[in-house]
Amino acid sequence: MIKKYLKFLGYRAKDKVTGFVGVVDSVCFDLYGCIQVSLKPPMNNQGEVRSGYWFDINRIQLLSKKSVIEVPNFEEGYQAEGKQGAADKSGEKR
Repeated sequence: MIKKYLKFLGYRAKDKVTGFVGVVDSVCFDLYGCIQVSLKPPMNNQGEVRSGYWFDINRIQLLSKKSVIEVPNFEEGYQAEGKQGAADKSGEKR
């Protein structure tokens, strides 16, 4: 069941209620049973990174047919062992 929601990662999506559009950059399973995704919008016209927001999964409409970035493999390997973080994405070597 969890894999079903992790498949949202990397897809362009829209919140059906507010119309907010972005890329799903995180999925959250909280203590109260809610499943939410974070939508990260594109940069603004000045090239500044804008803040993303969390939305309930049932409000999300996928807009793309494939992920905009390769999604990490959380089942096995480096990511599954919890060894990859934001520093690794920037090209920094350990």
